[in-house]
Amino acid sequence: MSQGLLVSAYLISALLFVMSLAGLSRQESAKTGSLYGMVGMAVAVLATLGHAATEGLTLITLLMMAGAAIGLYLAKKVEMTEMPQLVAILNGFGGLAAVLIGFSSAIEAINLRAAPIVGKFIVELSPTEQLIHSIEIFIGIIIGAITFSGSVVACLKLNGSINSRPASLPGGHWANLAVIAAAILMGVVYVQQDSILALVVMTALAFVFGITLVMGIGGADMPVVVSMLNAYSGIAAAATGFMLGNNLLIITGAMVGSSGAILSYLMCAAMNRSFISVILGGFGTESGTVVSDGEQGEHVEINVEDTAELLKNASSVIITPGYGMAVAQAQHPLRELVNKLRAQNIKVRFGIHPVAGRLPGHMNVLLAEAKVPYDIVEEMDELNDDFTETDVVLVIGANDTVNPAASEDPGSPIAGMPVLKVWEAARVVVFKRSMATGYAGVQNPLFFKENARMLFGDAHDTVEGILKQF
Repeated sequence: MSQGLLVSAYLISALLFVMSLAGLSRQESAKTGSLYGMVGMAVAVLATLGHAATEGLTLITLLMMAGAAIGLYLAKKVEMTEMPQLVAILNGFGGLAAVLIGFSSAIEAINLRAAPIVGKFIVELSPTEQLIHSIEIFIGIIIGAITFSGSVVACLKLNGSINSRPASLPGGHWANLAVIAAAILMGVVYVQQDSILALVVMTALAFVFGITLVMGIGGADMPVVVSMLNAYSGIAAAATGFMLGNNLLIITGAMVGSSGAILSYLMCAAMNRSFISVILGGFGTESGTVVSDGEQGEHVEINVEDTAELLKNASSVIITPGYGMAVAQAQHPLRELVNKLRAQNIKVRFGIHPVAGRLPGHMNVLLAEAKVPYDIVEEMDELNDDFTETDVVLVIGANDTVNPAASEDPGSPIAGMPVLKVWEAARVVVFKRSMATGYAGVQNPLFFKENARMLFGDAHDTVEGILKQF
């Protein structure tokens, strides 16, 4: 493929990626946006393979086919409840790819300077070009290493394989600062001396920093962490593009990095957190989160029959879903319940917190999968003032995002985080399996309020039971 065709193909791919981002900004067009992204990536890969004069192209193609097969298998096998873990680890793979490409480029550059004759041509970079290339390698590897190890920790936290509470090295942020400073120092040594050993040490320190960075962040803040790591993977991809001289990789990485950073910033604003603290891994507390998991009163239970009666007598209902809805796969019977309520002229809406679930947009995807009408799915800011005029709120598997301690208890680990003010409604019914605390490990005073009732059991089964009462 000629250089002109390659540039044209890359331009088409870049436009498709822009259209993909535009489509993903709205639920109604998200599916089309995903299709644009897939087509754009396919065009980019085929154009790159068609242009490359690479030895071992057959092996590369076979490995790509194997990777595609694994990706398809995982896409079909992974449940929606496991999607946050998958997204986190895929961010990590992007970072690991940047690390491997960085080492490949570093070794190639050193060999080229030792023997600048390639075929019939003399390839020799000026000192300035060599310096710039070494800096590109340094940036790509250090960001890629942090992204990979941080993503692995995020995946393990989301999966429950390690404790979700914040944990830090002795010395806290000073220890983190020392690790990253040492990594940067080793990077500077590599840039000045072309020392592969310094590059290896830098990479190891960056891996350690990625681990401590995410370990210091509490579980309730993992959606922001996943978004942040997505931005890091984009920056790593852009640095890789500079290493390889690939304009499309630079464009794509810049789009992923900027969109991830913007999403992280918006989520931090929604949670009343500091964006700079997220970047620096100080999103938890200085000495770890102090939790209060003891009961703060006496809760009152309700059964399926009484819940159905409440709904029948209501004129307005708001449903606030959380991760528990995803675990129970309750979105489908909920859609049927919504249809029955709307058929009786009862106003029904869904209230979505920006970090509901364990991934940005997690609840929106689940509700779209169940074919819940888009026009009744509203964000927190759109309906938070409407709870005072709502008859019944159904809290389906949500906990931290409806916790009044965030606004009423300055000493709470989630203090200052905007939440859905469900307790302002006339009646609140909380669907939960038990009185256990949420992902942040914080007890929820909502459960003990006078207007709150606890409906225990699997959310899918309890919603099905309510349906039988209509």
